Parts: sequence; structure tokens; C-alpha cells
Amino acid sequence: MRIVMIGQKGFPTLYGGIERHVEELSKNLTQSGHEILLYARSWYTPKISEAVPGIKIIVTPTIHTKHLDAIVHTFTSTIHALFQKPDVIHYHGVGPSLLSWIPRIFLPRTIVVATFHCIDRYHQKWGPMARWFLKLGEKSACYFPHQTISVSKTIQNYCLNEYHEMTVFVPNGVTLQPAPSTASLAAWNVEPNKYVLMVTRLVKHKGAHYLIKAWGAARRLSPLLMHQYKLVIVGGSAFTDDYVAELRNMAKGDASIIFTGWQSGAKLDALYANTRLLVHPSENEGLPLTILQAMAAGRAVLASDIPEHQEVISDSRFWFHNTNVESLTHKLITLLEQPALLDKAGEANRQTALKDYQWCDITKKVAALYTAPLAGRTLAPKLKTAGV
Repeated sequence: MRIVMIGQKGFPTLYGGIERHVEELSKNLTQSGHEILLYARSWYTPKISEAVPGIKIIVTPTIHTKHLDAIVHTFTSTIHALFQKPDVIHYHGVGPSLLSWIPRIFLPRTIVVATFHCIDRYHQKWGPMARWFLKLGEKSACYFPHQTISVSKTIQNYCLNEYHEMTVFVPNGVTLQPAPSTASLAAWNVEPNKYVLMVTRLVKHKGAHYLIKAWGAARRLSPLLMHQYKLVIVGGSAFTDDYVAELRNMAKGDASIIFTGWQSGAKLDALYANTRLLVHPSENEGLPLTILQAMAAGRAVLASDIPEHQEVISDSRFWFHNTNVESLTHKLITLLEQPALLDKAGEANRQTALKDYQWCDITKKVAALYTAPLAGRTLAPKLKTAGV
């Protein structure tokens, strides 16, 4: 089949959960003989015609601003895709899904699929108008495609309760990597098992400010323990330069806090594989790939107690109360005092990743939706319901 991917920033992945999701899904689909047309934005992706055999990168125009980048690129990509004779058009994210009605009308024989990755309108960076459009995108993702994928059971229940539509639960996945070299850790002057890790876009709802506050508090309360460790924060701005500056100002004067900027490939794999503990203090999520990647590397994970995290991390000893700095401080100290518990939890996480979150298995579930669309939605009644 010729399968179009729309909604991601580009390929190969520099950063971003959706981008990693699309990259891994696309690579696995090509192994089954499918052809992938993957749309990219010029500011993110080098001008290359083919990334790996079976994946063709197509760069279409956009307007690189916070509010226009995604929707303009989705529009230009969708129009271009109409002329590529696709068998499937797969939209990623609720914002891009806003335009999923276009191929339903103009390419009636093409299967349209959308993946609902996250409830984006909850993110603090968006104003009232953007949140209204994102809510409309949610409705579009649930109504217009033949099939809608939810990456977590929490999102699946949200779609059922909010829009009365049953979506298909297919989680994010990971590709297990061989043990990476530790040599790259020297660039940040950290040692294996002597640092705590956070990997994320530095946007406010991801909660890096909670972690920095808790880190400082933990170092004051338990200096002998905490001074053995450093805090490594991997990621960068996503139209959030002011917030990044705020984080750096919070960490000013604390040599134990290290900002690495964006990392990928072997360097990022090494950071995951050698951390003592991954912390993910996000206020809301879909199904975070950073947690799955740490699990696949056999690392313990401490996460906020939102439902999406609890789906993956079932042991309540590794939850802290969402947005609560005192709770996070307490859990950091308690867990770092118990290396044997962290080792045991890391091995349990690795087994869970092997069992439930391997891309080779997840790709088969997605491919099955591409070939069984007739169980999906008819468009005409939904157009009226959605107000289009």
C-alpha cells in the first residue's frame, strides 16, 4: 500500500513524541513492503528525497510560527497528497485531524486514519482561540476518519465520554536497543547511575519547573544522599524561549543541574540506559514515549499520578501527586535511598516494554486498521453532527 503520514514535523526525528512515533511506525511498515510518503517541514528536516528504503520525504510549505506552523503545513501536505494516489492517509494529532474531511470528500476510495496522541488543548501554551480550534480538531479526529486510534485507554475513554465515539486503543511503542557506549556521558561530566534524567520539550505543562524546585528542596533536606547525583534535563524550546530562560534562571548557581539541549541517537540512548531514575512530572499526556524508552532500557521511572502515567507505571511507589513539589521531593529522596528497589523496578519495566510495547507488534495492529476500514465511519451523518 501507499501510505501517507501527515502531522509530524519531519524525519529523521530530532525531537518530539509524534515524530518518534511516526518514524518507528513508518520504518516497521516498510518492512512489510508498504511505501510511505512522509510530509516534512523545511525548518525541521534536511532537504532529502529519501531517508530509508521505502520512505519518501516530501517537504511542503508552511508558516513557521507558533499558531500557523502545524495547520498550514497540514493543509499544503493534504493538498499535495490528493494527487499522489494514496491508499491510506494517516493524520497524527488532533490539530492536523481538523483537515481530515478533505480526503474523505475528494478521495472517497482512500482510507483515512487519525491518531489521537494527546488532549493538546489542556496545554498551558495555548490561548482561548487556539484551544477552541484544538477542541474542534478533537471532534474532527473522532468523526471524519474511517478509523481513529487512541494511544492510551484514558484518551479512548475521553473520546467515548466527550464525543460518544469508540476509538481503537493502540499504544505508542519502543524499539529495544543494544546496550550503548557510556563514552558520550563524559560530555556532561556525569557517571552511570549517578544522575536523574528528564527528557522532554521544555514547555510548561511538562513540569520541569516542579522538578527543579523539588531537586533543590531534596538537596537541602538530604544533602549527603542528593550530592551523589546530578539532574540532567534533555530538551529545548518549542516556541517557549521565555519558559526555558525561566528554568535556567531557577537552576542558576546549582552546578548539579545540567541542561543538554536536544539530543538524539546514540547520545540519547546512552542517557536513558545509564540513568539511576527517569522523572516525568508532566501535568497531562497521551502516552509518553520518554517513559517507554526508559522502561525499555531497564530504568526505574518516577511520574506524576495522572491516569495516562498510571496506565504504564502500575506501582504506586513510583507516583507523586501531580504538580505537588513536596510530594515529588519526598519521592526523589525515598527512591534514591533504595537502589535495590530501583534495580528491581527497572527490570520489571523492561519486561513490560518487551511484552506490551514493541513496535513490531504495534505496527501489525495499525496495519490491520488500514486494511479493514469498512467497519469504520460513514462520512455524511458526521458532517452534519460536526457542523461542517
